[in-house]
Amino acid sequence: MPNIKSAKKRVAVSLANNERNKAERSALRTAIKKADAAIEAKAEDAQTAVKEAVVKIDKAAGKGLLHKNNAARKKSALVKKLNKA
Repeated sequence: MPNIKSAKKRVAVSLANNERNKAERSALRTAIKKADAAIEAKAEDAQTAVKEAVVKIDKAAGKGLLHKNNAARKKSALVKKLNKA
């Protein structure tokens, strides 16, 4: 455990950031899975689900949760799957 005040604060801040990142990453994965499921089921709302997933992917890349190339690859795969269906 840190003894210095600034080190204690860094621990608290990093834990808070870690929790936020976990929640964001979980929401991102959920959105991608929902989009995949909608595409597989050939649902009418597949287009909407993919749009929502793309927005979440962009936000995650902007916040540094995903590398920009990783985000581009995920978006490309989703749209390609949607167009194929």
